[in-house]
Amino acid sequence: MALEKLRTAAALCLIGLALTLSGCSGYRPAPDAFHKAVVQPYRLDSGDNLRITVFEQDDLTNTYVVDQAGYVSFPLIGSVSARGDTIQQLETKIAGQLRKGYLRDPDVSIQVDRHRSFFILGEVNAAGQYSYVPGMNVQNAIAIAGGYTARANQSNVDITRKVSGEVLTGRVPISDPILAGDTIYVRERLF
Repeated sequence: MALEKLRTAAALCLIGLALTLSGCSGYRPAPDAFHKAVVQPYRLDSGDNLRITVFEQDDLTNTYVVDQAGYVSFPLIGSVSARGDTIQQLETKIAGQLRKGYLRDPDVSIQVDRHRSFFILGEVNAAGQYSYVPGMNVQNAIAIAGGYTARANQSNVDITRKVSGEVLTGRVPISDPILAGDTIYVRERLF
């Protein structure tokens, strides 16, 4: 009888512990907008290096950086807002400004010379900031960061991503793609 009460008490303690741990996990599946951002055109932001070419204007053709405030400082026209724009939108903006008294019919072409970095934290061997390459997934990012530590949860990660000006966090499998500017957090496994 006493042994049975002890087993019941132990079972209740284990159930309580399981409920407590599940409540503390902070599990948040990635929202729909999170995944839709992966198939949208690339949006420029601080840290992107752009190769801007103005046809037959060698003095204007150069590599430019999107600064902390989200602007590109361009000769003749000054600062041009780039944050949140696609490459085509920025080409149109720059050409439009150059058309206002500087060039008759400017032909502007932009390529991303170097994408802004992604960040990886948690249970990896070399957490930090790394260069983003288009087409990367979480698994690639973990490999670049030296792989998992012995305590790492290897099935999924939490990613924080800016989508349409809003910062979202969600849990994704390691096969999911990442974007430039993402912050990846590899959690510690429970057992």
